[in-house]
Amino acid sequence: MDSFLYSLNATVPVFAVMVTGYILKRIGWVNEGFVASADKFVFKVALPCMLFLDVWSTDILHNFDAVYIGFCAGVTLVSILVIWGLAKLLLKDRSEVGAFVQASYRSSAAILGITFIQNIYGNSGMGPLMIIGAVPLYNIFAVTILAMESNASSIRAEKGRMKKTLVQILTNPILVSILLGLAASLVSLKLPVMIEKSIDSIGSLASPLALIAIGAGFQGRKALAKGKSTLVAACIKLIALAAIFLPLAVWMGFRDQKLLALIIMLGSPTTPTAYIMAKNMQGDEVLSSSVIVVTTLLSSVTLTGWIFLMRSMGYLTG
Repeated sequence: MDSFLYSLNATVPVFAVMVTGYILKRIGWVNEGFVASADKFVFKVALPCMLFLDVWSTDILHNFDAVYIGFCAGVTLVSILVIWGLAKLLLKDRSEVGAFVQASYRSSAAILGITFIQNIYGNSGMGPLMIIGAVPLYNIFAVTILAMESNASSIRAEKGRMKKTLVQILTNPILVSILLGLAASLVSLKLPVMIEKSIDSIGSLASPLALIAIGAGFQGRKALAKGKSTLVAACIKLIALAAIFLPLAVWMGFRDQKLLALIIMLGSPTTPTAYIMAKNMQGDEVLSSSVIVVTTLLSSVTLTGWIFLMRSMGYLTG
């Protein structure tokens, strides 16, 4: 029961904020102009500030665990490449490929993961190490896949397409913020308190503003037309990845906080950032928002199920 309540406390507020955005749009309090501005602000300002602080505040040298970080990175890389390959082979609508792949692998590791771990263990535990192993790859491949798939139909020359993709990767605000955070953590950078608090204040806007924009921009009828792709992506995100890789994690000897962080990485709902990036990079934002809503709604059940399963087998304590 405690795990069920923890899960509800982590997911229901997220879904409630998205519903609030949808209602505000329906009653005319926000419009498409607001949604467009909010998307741009979150993508280019608020989210980079949040990610920079999250990575910077992690004591990488003291908490470094090469095997665990390598496992997180390896699982993430394999998941991305397999899903991308299958999507290119099986999806009939080529315009959905980029958004489908991103929504299928990209967890709320930074936004939801730390909060969920703190709810159970009282501290962030191994969450930051999981973020170091997974989140950089999340963003590098999200930019790469969205750029390549969205540019495939608009840029004829392969050289031009690859050049544009490379520029988008190198100038992506999210990736740049993570790299800066890593550098700041490694050199133990100290910022004046007033600057740190200012960055934190801006970064704290990322999650709620992104969720409101998702809800306000949710297009129900169009999303229903993508119901099959949405359900397949949701099943991959919430069930398939965890079912494949959690047994391997147990075999590797990961327990308690390390295992819980992996459950979050593999089985948490699709991050709202997926919608922001899809919309800003000419991906399928309708499919992205649909998968985010569905995975967020169902994750209170599926995440609780994975936690109960691992606890009942003695791999999670506390």
